[in-house]
Amino acid sequence: MTESVDRQTAVLRLRGADDILILCHKNPDGDTIGSAGALYLALKTLGKNAAVLCSDPIPRLYDYMELRLFDGSFRPAFVVAVDVASIQLFGDHNDVPRYAEHANLCIDHHASNSGYAYETLLDPGAAATCELLLDVIAEMGVSITPQIANCLYTGVATDTGCFRFTNTTARTHMAAARIMEAGADAETLNERLFESRSHARLTAERMALESLEYFFDDRCALICLTWDQIEASGVAGAELEDLTSLPRSIEGVDVGLTFRQQRDGSFKISIRTAGAVNACNIARRLGGGGHARAAGCEISGNPDNAKHAVLEEVRKELERTGLLT
Repeated sequence: MTESVDRQTAVLRLRGADDILILCHKNPDGDTIGSAGALYLALKTLGKNAAVLCSDPIPRLYDYMELRLFDGSFRPAFVVAVDVASIQLFGDHNDVPRYAEHANLCIDHHASNSGYAYETLLDPGAAATCELLLDVIAEMGVSITPQIANCLYTGVATDTGCFRFTNTTARTHMAAARIMEAGADAETLNERLFESRSHARLTAERMALESLEYFFDDRCALICLTWDQIEASGVAGAELEDLTSLPRSIEGVDVGLTFRQQRDGSFKISIRTAGAVNACNIARRLGGGGHARAAGCEISGNPDNAKHAVLEEVRKELERTGLLT
């Protein structure tokens, strides 16, 4: 069982360590990569030997970050996980499980964090792990350079949907202001992260919309992409992340579900909700977790069985809120 630590303790651990391995979650998004990039650059500034490891390739969308990927050239003496809520989210490739099982420190903002690390710095009130890391890095005695700021901005912006999601708070905007004052190129990053779409991404969106289904008096909308469709479109995993907001954006929809089949046949389920409907309640009962408005899980089996399992939990949550009788 993990020991919860405060920010000052986490800073002491990081300043006292060397040969540090930073772990991201599989299917990496902007927050886990931004957190890893910012922390790596901060540790490098302190003269630490550090590197980043992820089970899956880092999407080209984030290739502006100055990451040193772990190549086995040193033996990690301290392992820190960033934005990873549970051990299952690390993935199975690149020898990641070997290190994840002995994570010394986890820095995270998910209330559903399972406590797998020896010590955990958790702030569920933060909109993104990068929001939390802003203060961690400052208290490490490291100045926020433009390069670090770009990493932090990436995490905060992507996890809030460019400051549109309900997890965005006044504190989030103040953190973003500090990050921009430190030199983050918000205009360029916003265009790259939110306004640019590849042909492959648009092809995948068209396929997803063709699969659109409604349930429970149209209160739930579901889209699905099979692995064959993802392969045929040629879209990168990171470009599919913003598809998760598409079904929830439909008028009258309280629960938006996005099913993305993975190479092994299992499905990555993204859940987005509105009002009193709690996405984390749905995901947790399926072995996942997340936040009240955005959560996820993974399910094995064929598409029909996966849909049945998820929709049953959606039904229970809609009944709990009185939206379905």
